[in-house]
Amino acid sequence: MAEKKLLNRIELNPKVMLGKPVIRGTRVTVGILLEHLASGWTLEEVLRNHPRLLRDDVYAALAFARSVVARESRRRRTRSTG
Repeated sequence: MAEKKLLNRIELNPKVMLGKPVIRGTRVTVGILLEHLASGWTLEEVLRNHPRLLRDDVYAALAFARSVVARESRRRRTRSTG
């Protein structure tokens, strides 16, 4: 699935989980999915523990994290070159 389409699965709403990025229509944050994966959970374990999620939801969380890191990296380069 194209990254733009994946990113549409992420919602930022100040009324949901204090505005943290979540999988659209859920209260599952991108952060908790990243924590699970970083601690060694497999994709199947994530999906088993969050039965409302789809495989593309987990991919969306990864795509969102990648976009945030890329944006921060560009911002830092821009500031350092002044």
